[in-house]
Amino acid sequence: MALAAGSAMSIPGVEAAAKAGKASEADTYPSPRKGSGVARDFKYNDDGSFKVLQLTDTHVIFGDPRSERAYENVAKMLDIEKPDLVIHTGDVIFGRPAEEGLRKVLGIIADRKIPFAVALGNHDSESGLTRTEVLDVIRTIPYNINTPADKGISKATNDVITLSGANGVDRVFYLFDSGRSMEIKDGGYDNVRADQIEWYDSYSKEFKEKNGGKPIHSLAFFHIPPAEFDYCLRLPEGGWNFIGHMGEHIGCSKLNSGLFQAMKMNGDIQAIVCGHEHNNDFVMQYKGIMLIYGRFSGCDTVYNDLKPNGARVFEFIRGQRGFTTWVRLNTGEMENKVFLDPPMERNFKAHIEPKE
Repeated sequence: MALAAGSAMSIPGVEAAAKAGKASEADTYPSPRKGSGVARDFKYNDDGSFKVLQLTDTHVIFGDPRSERAYENVAKMLDIEKPDLVIHTGDVIFGRPAEEGLRKVLGIIADRKIPFAVALGNHDSESGLTRTEVLDVIRTIPYNINTPADKGISKATNDVITLSGANGVDRVFYLFDSGRSMEIKDGGYDNVRADQIEWYDSYSKEFKEKNGGKPIHSLAFFHIPPAEFDYCLRLPEGGWNFIGHMGEHIGCSKLNSGLFQAMKMNGDIQAIVCGHEHNNDFVMQYKGIMLIYGRFSGCDTVYNDLKPNGARVFEFIRGQRGFTTWVRLNTGEMENKVFLDPPMERNFKAHIEPKE
């Protein structure tokens, strides 16, 4: 349930089904607690850890044998990493029938009783269903935690997920719907709109107030990267702030939404995490915020030169300010495991751990 700018926010307590960040067998996460404004509040596991698996760009077409590689990859990533939460950053499907495709690929997560959320991509509303209709289907899949689309906020998948410790919320995961394409001539890909920024801003300020005036460490997940991904690569020192692979240009909007500036002013966002480009999986730092691509999780219905497919993983440890992220390859190997605690020194490559 989205929160309109200026509205009051109520942070829910931990529900029984989210204890230790794990879903119970009976809980299918049909909806958040009424009026909470938060999709789900998780707790750390007993060992103090919490793991998020990012899937992106699965691009499945139901009944198309070229999609099999995506189904197999999703299952393998879940079984290797055993995450507490899955966030899919869009382009879940790539053709009709839309509902069947959504149910098959996301059902792999549901079958393992793992809570999941989706931030829609540009292609998800190109197969006969609107963005809201796609979300409505997704919300009927067991263990989905997305909230209903708010008619007062642009697009569909705008959500807030919290992770709480002994003293309350100490991590926030924001999901934004970055849309499809701009509604102006030559605008290119869409981006996060002004009302979505206001929505985020009101949450950010509310969390800060409830935290004694200190920003809550947060990550933002969405599909189409903001213009700052492109800006960073154009900086002379960009190579010092780069880990991973870059195999194509940044497919951002031609217009700057102002979202990055709002995040800088609020001081809470440690990382922006996107999908969209199939041949990129790199990590950069721009003005103290990490800019992160997921690993292509899809199949052969679309271009993909960065092989093998896989997923990106984030691990949060209770009491740690930073977080660890790595790429899990379909071969089972781990790649570019790094601890990030932004803002970091220029050459944060020194923080990469050896391969397993």
